[in-house]
Amino acid sequence: MFAGTLRRMVSRLVTDGALTITWPDGLEQRYGDGSGTPVHLRITDPGLLVRLMKNPELALGEGYMEGGLTVDDDDLTGFLRLISRNVRKNGSGRFSAAAAGARTGLRRIAQHNPLGIAKRNVEVHYDLPVDLYELFLDENLQYTCGYFDRPNLDLDAAQRAKMHHIGKKLLIEPGMRVLDIGCGWGGLSVYLAKTFGAKMTGVTLSKEQLAAARKRAEDAGVSDLCDFRLMDYRHLEETFDRVVVVGMMEHVGQPQYPIFMNQVSRVLAPDGVALVHTIGRTTPPGQTSPFIHKYIFPGGYIPAMSEVMTEVEKVDLLPTDIEVWRDHYIRTIQAWKARFELNVDKVRDMFDEKFVRMWRYYLTASEMSFSELGLVIYQFQLAHDQHAVPTNREYLYA
Repeated sequence: MFAGTLRRMVSRLVTDGALTITWPDGLEQRYGDGSGTPVHLRITDPGLLVRLMKNPELALGEGYMEGGLTVDDDDLTGFLRLISRNVRKNGSGRFSAAAAGARTGLRRIAQHNPLGIAKRNVEVHYDLPVDLYELFLDENLQYTCGYFDRPNLDLDAAQRAKMHHIGKKLLIEPGMRVLDIGCGWGGLSVYLAKTFGAKMTGVTLSKEQLAAARKRAEDAGVSDLCDFRLMDYRHLEETFDRVVVVGMMEHVGQPQYPIFMNQVSRVLAPDGVALVHTIGRTTPPGQTSPFIHKYIFPGGYIPAMSEVMTEVEKVDLLPTDIEVWRDHYIRTIQAWKARFELNVDKVRDMFDEKFVRMWRYYLTASEMSFSELGLVIYQFQLAHDQHAVPTNREYLYA
C-alpha cells in the first residue's frame, strides 16, 4: 500500500528530468520527461518507504546517510538538483506540505533558544574538532559566504575579500571598539584588528572556537587587540563603536529576533554602525529543513527579509544599506565540497562513513538551496543616526 502511494506521489512531483528509481522490491520505474542528465536512485531499505511518506525531506537525508538510499555514480548533486527543480515547479505535494505546515506551527517551540539550549545547539556543530573544519574551509576558517568580487578568485581570496568588504562597510577607524557577535574561530576579528586597527571583542558559546580564536590572535600578533569571551551576546553590557554579526543570526531562532535586534541596538553607540550578514530566503517566512534541524543546526532558522526588517523597525535602528549577494554562496559551497572530497579519507578516519555521508548530504543540499530554491545572503547595515554613513556606496570601492 505504502509503495504504491509513494510511487504515485513521485510521479506527480517529478515531471521534468530523467529519474529512474529501483524500489526495494526490485521494480524499476522511470519518472519525468526524459530531459537532462539521467539520475538513477536505488532504495534498498523497505523501512524507508513509510518514512518517506511521513517526512520526505528528513527521510531522504537519513536514507542517504544510512546507506539505504543510493544514487548511481554517487551523483547526489544531480539527484538533489532534479528534485529541487521539480519542487520549485510543482510544489512538494500534500505529504511534504503537511509536514512543513506542522513545522511552521511548532517553530516557536523548535526554535526556543534560551542560554542553556543555545549552548547545547552550538556544541552540536561547532565543538566538533577544529581539524575537521581545517580540511575544507579557507586559511582563516571562515564558515560563511565568501565574496567573489572579481573573476577567478580562489576560496582564500574570496574570504579575504568578504572580510575587507565588511571592514569598509563598517567604516572602522584605528582604535574603534568593535563587537563580533558569534566570532567563530576568530578569523574576522583578527583580520579587522590587523587590517583596520580595531579593538575587537568576540563572543562565542563554543569552547573549541574560543581556544582557536585566542591562538589565532596570538599567532597573528594582535592578541592585545582581541578579547575573546565564552559568553552569550545577551549578557553584554558595554557599548561599542561598531557591531558585526556574520553567520550568527541563522542560529538565533525566529522567536528570539526581538531580543537579538534590541541587544544590537542597545550595545551600539549613538553614532555607531552595525552590520548583520545572514543567509536569507527570498520567499515568505518558512521552515527549517528537518534534516538540517536534526543533524546539523538544531534551533537554526533562515529568515525572510520581512522578518528581519519587522524587528529593525521596532528598535532605535534604521537601515542605511541593504545588499543582496546571490551566486557567491554557491561558489563558496562548491569550493568547500571539493576540499571535503579531496580530504574525505581523513574525515572518515576522524569519524566514520555515516558521518561522511551526512556531511556530504548537508553540503550538497545547502548548495541546492542557493542555486535552485531562492536562498541568498543579506547584508543589513544599520545605524541609530542616518548620517553615520555616507549617502552612497562610493566609499566601499575607493
